[in-house]
Amino acid sequence: MTSNASAWGNSIPGIGTFFVGIDVAPGRYRCEEGKGGWWVRFTGPGGGQPVGSWPLPAGPTEIEIAPTDFAFETHIGTYWRLIGPAPESGRGSSATELRPVADPSLRAELDVIVGRQRPLAWMAPVTVLGFGVIGSPLLGELWLLALAMLALMVALGTPSLSLDLRRARELERRRDRFLMPEDLDDEGRELLARVQMAVTTVQESEVNQEGLLDTVDNAVTLPRQEWEIAQVLAKQAKLRAEQAEFTETAPLPEIEAALRPLRDKLQLSVEAVTRRVEALERYADRTRAADEALQAHRHLETLAERAHEYDELLADTVRDELAIPSIERLTEQGDELVRALRTRLAEAAAAGGLAEGGDELPPAK
Repeated sequence: MTSNASAWGNSIPGIGTFFVGIDVAPGRYRCEEGKGGWWVRFTGPGGGQPVGSWPLPAGPTEIEIAPTDFAFETHIGTYWRLIGPAPESGRGSSATELRPVADPSLRAELDVIVGRQRPLAWMAPVTVLGFGVIGSPLLGELWLLALAMLALMVALGTPSLSLDLRRARELERRRDRFLMPEDLDDEGRELLARVQMAVTTVQESEVNQEGLLDTVDNAVTLPRQEWEIAQVLAKQAKLRAEQAEFTETAPLPEIEAALRPLRDKLQLSVEAVTRRVEALERYADRTRAADEALQAHRHLETLAERAHEYDELLADTVRDELAIPSIERLTEQGDELVRALRTRLAEAAAAGGLAEGGDELPPAK
């Protein structure tokens, strides 16, 4: 997915179809050479409003993949590199600020299924070339040459297109394995926004990217937490909609009495998942604090590298015992910053256990 790319990587292969929020992160991407290639962004609900560019001019090309895009298809000879965060313009509601959420195991499952079809995808160019060989005695060498060129074109385009379509079909069959923002109601989207903000904060933190939170496998734990919370929020949204429908269609005292205990149970579920969201937010807050301490520590290292200049200055200007307390004060301040960094890293690592539903955060396994 820098922006959200921490969970997906910061580049996109040149050929393929990639689902936003599942395969790739939204953001601004650049390819250094796109000559003759093309790309399509599938925008709108379910990708029903494609926007593309073909053929691309020689030289660098940039695109913006929005968080609301469904998928991105690309056919270029190089690759796309993330150069900036997702575009902020055009966001009017909480739903447009959210990214889709998928079962973390879905991508690997799709890769296996598509991989099995890869040999079959190459049968098309072989078939075309076979017809050329059969027809060459009757139609001559020019016919064979034309078929060979056609086979080459098919070989370059058919496998990737066929596998992309296969991947899209398999993803649609697994609709229960990913959730779109539209699958939630306003209350659910608000909580999911908090989850995704916390996840992004941790993934983008310097202490995480540099491996200082090595007791927490954030690449595995955070997507799983996001998916589990999103599933609960989707179920809650469905139940709230059903309750509202009962209230509107049958506004009777008996119906209201029957709904009251169900509402209480739903509220308990909301409170439980909210505590889980708050646990993620505490983890993000402590990670942010660790980042601040890390920055302070780096500034300290920079100052330490120049400490000899201060020593020389003191030696040149203060020839008495006043120099010693001054140097000791600098040392104590440095030690305090180091202790603060270690403490905040420990707090962030402890918070990374991510409670399954309670307030306490058990250590990650």
